[in-house]
Amino acid sequence: MEQQVGGTRGFLPAVEGMRACAAMGVVLTHVAFQTGTSGGVIGRLLHRFDLAVAVFFALSGFLLWRGHAAAARGLRHRPPTGHYLRSRLVRIMPGYLIAVVVILTLLPEANHASLTVWLANLTLTQVYVPLTLTAGLTQMWSLSVEVTFYLALPILAFLAYRLPVRARVPVIAAVALASLGWGLLPIHTAEGVNFLNWPPAYASWFAAGMLLAEWTVSPLGWPHALARNRLAITAVALVAYLISASPLAGPKDLVPATLAQFVVRTSMGAVVAWALLAPLVLDRPDDRHPWLGNRVMVTLGRWSYGLFVWHLAALVMVFPMVGTFMFNGDLIIVFILTTLLGYAMAAVSYALIESPCRNALRRWEYRRSARDRRKPPPLDSSVTDRPEPAVAH
Repeated sequence: MEQQVGGTRGFLPAVEGMRACAAMGVVLTHVAFQTGTSGGVIGRLLHRFDLAVAVFFALSGFLLWRGHAAAARGLRHRPPTGHYLRSRLVRIMPGYLIAVVVILTLLPEANHASLTVWLANLTLTQVYVPLTLTAGLTQMWSLSVEVTFYLALPILAFLAYRLPVRARVPVIAAVALASLGWGLLPIHTAEGVNFLNWPPAYASWFAAGMLLAEWTVSPLGWPHALARNRLAITAVALVAYLISASPLAGPKDLVPATLAQFVVRTSMGAVVAWALLAPLVLDRPDDRHPWLGNRVMVTLGRWSYGLFVWHLAALVMVFPMVGTFMFNGDLIIVFILTTLLGYAMAAVSYALIESPCRNALRRWEYRRSARDRRKPPPLDSSVTDRPEPAVAH
């Protein structure tokens, strides 16, 4: 009997709530760093909230792969590539481009940016161009990585459809493990470019979600049993997080980690993300996870992209509001004010930019679909050999 909890169901409220938690985790780790809260055990634990990015990547892997996982088993049609690419473009770029223009123009720390910085940020190529991560936008390295995954996904799906169904999970897991050795490759980059910030280094984080997508349409097995054992799955997430916050995973400040430390942090990030998402998508259909799936968390999840985009600009504005300087200040007060201001900016962005653009795409695709349905069928070649007249699209 196949399990189809998350593979064929459209909207999963608890997953949207987890997206909100991940966004607030990103805010918390940046607030902890910029208020100077980095000492002792608490500092290490707060600093490692940057693994919220792993949750974001795993969410993308799950949500964007589950249609392909279901299609490979004949449960639905293959997701159309054109629609997928258009929806990703409209989901990400309008709000992002507005944020880049506003921040580079108005934020004092960033408004003297060079043309190279402008171009790299507008094209989401910051991780490939030296010294283009700039104030108010440094978090966008992860969006640059994520967009590369979006572009690669149709190719990955094309290759995966050529695998036997039973081979899909082992191959995805093998690619995830192999990606941990990315840093061993003899890649030489320009000064100011770190190839450990390139997409292959984080393939395990996307693969964590892709594996969950495969298991939602697979026969029940050990992943489902583990996901449904709340004590065990919580222990897995907690142990992996504590390892990631330990010296084994590198220093807690901006000192570069060794390759071995980077591998520990990255692998533990994949485990944490998998363990947090597994109960939400592999659990029984009647378990709705009411706290994560309530209306407030779903709304915050809907605005989470805007919070991610705007929160560093909000953080810069909060310090003058509380009358203090960076690397000094009350963590809790600055976090609360940054989150509130960031979500206010995110709500405006969603209402004025993100939602109208997505609705416009839906209307365009509806009209296009209706127009295609009205087209006459092609002439039967047995009746005539004349070529069908070209139809403008």
